[in-house]
Amino acid sequence: MPKNQFSSKIEPESKTLEYKRQIPDDHIKFLKTVVAFANGHGGRIIFGIDDETHDVVGIASDNLFKIADSVSNMIYDNCIPQIMCDVSLQTLQNKTVIVAQIYPGEHTPYYIKSLGLENGCFVRLSATTRLADRDTVRALMFEGSNTGFDRTVQREKFVSEKELRSFCNSLKATAIKNCETDEQKRNIKPLTKNNLLSWQLLYENNGRLCRTNAFDLLSKNSLWCAKIQCAVFKGTDRSVFVDRREFTGPIQQQIEDAYSFVLRNIHLGAEIKGLYRQDVYEIPPTAIRELIINAVLHRSYLEISHIQIAIFDDRLEITSPGGLPKGITMERMKQGFSKVRNEAIANAFHYMRLIEQWGTGIPRIIDSLKDSGLAEPEFIDMEIAIRTNIYRNTDDKPTTKPETDDKPTTKRNAKSLILEYLENHEECALKELSEMLGLKATQTKFYLYDLVESGKIVAKGANRNRTYILKKV
Repeated sequence: MPKNQFSSKIEPESKTLEYKRQIPDDHIKFLKTVVAFANGHGGRIIFGIDDETHDVVGIASDNLFKIADSVSNMIYDNCIPQIMCDVSLQTLQNKTVIVAQIYPGEHTPYYIKSLGLENGCFVRLSATTRLADRDTVRALMFEGSNTGFDRTVQREKFVSEKELRSFCNSLKATAIKNCETDEQKRNIKPLTKNNLLSWQLLYENNGRLCRTNAFDLLSKNSLWCAKIQCAVFKGTDRSVFVDRREFTGPIQQQIEDAYSFVLRNIHLGAEIKGLYRQDVYEIPPTAIRELIINAVLHRSYLEISHIQIAIFDDRLEITSPGGLPKGITMERMKQGFSKVRNEAIANAFHYMRLIEQWGTGIPRIIDSLKDSGLAEPEFIDMEIAIRTNIYRNTDDKPTTKPETDDKPTTKRNAKSLILEYLENHEECALKELSEMLGLKATQTKFYLYDLVESGKIVAKGANRNRTYILKKV
């Protein structure tokens, strides 16, 4: 079997998969998708599968290898820059299909030569191919040239010696504030012009210092979309405001302001440790702060939207503009793999002790929530933004692990019993399943949440009306 072997299971079309019944006479129709895949995370176009019914119809011809070569030539001759692809013949359900594997490109933006950059640059959104707008093309240009927006020089905006000293002192003061010990404070070194030049916060031109966008964002912040909007809502949707704030100014100060806002608007309890009472927030403050820092550090500053932090009755929701960088998936992100979008800002954040090592933040967040008895955060790729939900202590999500006891259910694996029970019962509520297991609702909920997350069962409805069914294969 060729190296692009794939399962006989027909998956739905997606951000990285498209079907074509045949090779269209108008090759522009499929080249749009080729360009979109190259501008994004790569993908496959499979010729010989009906794009509406997903029936495998195959490509019937005595010259299959010639047709496959023609697909490669179309891509090579009609796309700029040259797109890396692998076109092969494969057998699916005893029929031959042609698979064009398009690899994500490093020299974006890619476009169709005959249409030009303005009308021939396409991107992939979910399972659709769309013409890239001006801002998206601009973002692709930054990505392809390996110069992020934060490192772009504001050539006519010079930095005076006074402004330079003020900036360096401000970052040092923030770094000292974020130290936990006197020894750490003593180890904070003063910033110099050379530090800022090496971090690409400054650019030297004929003996004069020009600011970059990162310097601007960390000082006066004149970028109108670089702000954090915070709000508290009544209930679980955005229909009723309780409170709202908008934070502007240097992005490192926005982090502190937004962090304080969240702490003021979530529950604060207490626990006794030894002879002392210790305040305990319902969500670990370290996780909240880390998520806000990540949102500011990894957002796309080319997007005209703002970071939004919303507090609902059931969750804390943080939305950061910009999708996942190339090569990053949700699973890789949760495992600690990181690709920094704004390297100049990351250098400054590291100095200010806002971040430690790149990529360690998400695993630490997950661990701190688990240690607090909360469910793992929900990360949602909205393609033009990343949303993170931390669920509070409500009926919708479990917040404590089931206690270990001597009941037979615990020893027999509660999740297996739930699956067996649902095979014989079409739809069950939490109460029914709890009684069947002989466990408390809070314990049963934990197992149900795991089964939903693993894709073995499906939850229908919300709160007290929620029921569970087996996921159909």
